[in-house]
Amino acid sequence: MKTTIPSASPGRVEPLHPKNWPQPKGYSNGMMAEGRLLVTGGIVGWDEAGVFPQGFVAQARQTLLNIRSILAEGGAGPQHLMRLTWYVVDIDDYLANLRDLGKAYREVLGPHYPAMALVQVVRLVEKEALLEIEATAVVPKSI
Repeated sequence: MKTTIPSASPGRVEPLHPKNWPQPKGYSNGMMAEGRLLVTGGIVGWDEAGVFPQGFVAQARQTLLNIRSILAEGGAGPQHLMRLTWYVVDIDDYLANLRDLGKAYREVLGPHYPAMALVQVVRLVEKEALLEIEATAVVPKSI
């Protein structure tokens, strides 16, 4: 059966949730938008001096702040995020900190939840990094 998907209006990012699927919590199953593509590399949680804060949530918060800075550089904001891919060195550390992680996420990016994936990896290039996030955003052509 063919499903017709309405086109995204210019400047609008729309979450996609297939009918009868469980409602996702803290992420979207899919996203649709129209505009210019903004893609980050793997962003880690160091500050401008290259110093990592201690702890998973502190590094996640700084990583999200770093992503927000890159978005701003491209004329975008958190509302333009389409996808975040998280790479963590310890998934149990991630799961143990969900409440504080959600709070930090909302403080930095607000209530916008793009499509997300979470992958555990053996290690990251930066030995002190506990996580790395890649982001994809679509910036409206009018911006």
